[in-house]
Amino acid sequence: MSKHRANNIKRRHIIVGAAATGGLAAAGAAGYWLTRDNEPSTPPTAEDAATPSVDPSASASPDPDGEGGAAENTRGEAGPGNGGHPGLLHTQEDFDRMAEKVAAGESPWIEGWNRLTGNGRSHADWWARPTAVVIRGGDGQNYPVLYKDLHAAYQNALRWRISGDEAHRDKAVEILNAWSATLTEINGNADRFLAAGIYGYQAANAAELVRDVDGFEAGRFQDMLANVFYPLNDQFLNGHNDACITNYWSNWDLCTVASVMAIGVFNEDQGLFDRAVDYMYNGEGNGSLDHAIPFVHEDEGLAQQQESGRDQGHTLMATGLLATICEMAWNQGVDLYGYDDSRFAKCAEYVARFNLGRDVPFTAYAWGSGQGCKPEQQTVISEAARGQVRPVWESIYHHYAGRQGRSMPNVADMIAQNGAEGGGGDYGDDSGGYDTLGFGTLTFAR
Repeated sequence: MSKHRANNIKRRHIIVGAAATGGLAAAGAAGYWLTRDNEPSTPPTAEDAATPSVDPSASASPDPDGEGGAAENTRGEAGPGNGGHPGLLHTQEDFDRMAEKVAAGESPWIEGWNRLTGNGRSHADWWARPTAVVIRGGDGQNYPVLYKDLHAAYQNALRWRISGDEAHRDKAVEILNAWSATLTEINGNADRFLAAGIYGYQAANAAELVRDVDGFEAGRFQDMLANVFYPLNDQFLNGHNDACITNYWSNWDLCTVASVMAIGVFNEDQGLFDRAVDYMYNGEGNGSLDHAIPFVHEDEGLAQQQESGRDQGHTLMATGLLATICEMAWNQGVDLYGYDDSRFAKCAEYVARFNLGRDVPFTAYAWGSGQGCKPEQQTVISEAARGQVRPVWESIYHHYAGRQGRSMPNVADMIAQNGAEGGGGDYGDDSGGYDTLGFGTLTFAR
């Protein structure tokens, strides 16, 4: 994917709670740059989380086209990446670092590796359970089969990229091929938009890790993303389910934008990627950067998250989705992390600080809800689920502190308190424990 330059994107500020004036036009016609033509069982038991035998001099993940290797992907403090593949949450440079550090048994990477290999979804005997229709919300819900399989595909692909163990590569391909051959519809009540957003970005990220593997049906997977996930993403961004545009909390927009961005990269559809970036700068819903982080408390270097008055579980979800979007954009050459004097850094510090049990300022927040934009207000920060643990902090810390040299004391304390990050299945079995792909200690530490 060609490099997208941040300075070509118009930036503006929008007043929180403004009435809807119409959504973005649908972006990108059909036609993508790439044109490549089991029975249920219980998950396997945990296996030995031993240090793998990894040869750092070998290629941990092949690059058959000779593109996107560590030598060409020059990021770091000089600026974002060059938009090659793999180029969503992880680049080849990242995999080279992981393989080297894990092979040497260095902390904290080896602790992160042990979290990965100790997770039952990362094992090569996982059984996929694809279904034609996924339902989230209302009668007949079955969506856990999708998110558990996507996490299994991602975790197996990650193990292959680091260790070179082809059994994990083959399992990831098997899972993803099974779903692209089966899934035709995502349905349910309004929550179907959450399913299309969360699992759309996760599906694209898992597939990105095996995109050039022989036997992976990349073209068919692109079609599934474009024809099953993206239409719901598009529908939500355009109409917000026929509600007032401020009706839905920030995580609804954010998961949708994450899906559009990830599909744009995996499908090599520049229009979709541009649409996601533009929404982060200019979108009128609660997921754009100014709306997801509506108040900056400059005196304390903190910024309030839009869901802070709702509960801390959803505040952490939104923080994790913001981190996901920023990292994917960074690897495609767009610095959302740095927007408005690193507004997101101040937000992460705010959320971490409060969830560590420390005081934070709070500005009363008003918005419109429902179809008629009924006035609603939050006057205090919510104590609900305060201190909940989710794997959302490492990518944030290692961008701002690692790449930028910025002090992130509260996020650093949160990481120290939580220990090495796990992934889906390590934080409970409900959907909230699978909202982010996790394993940030292994994948993002620098």
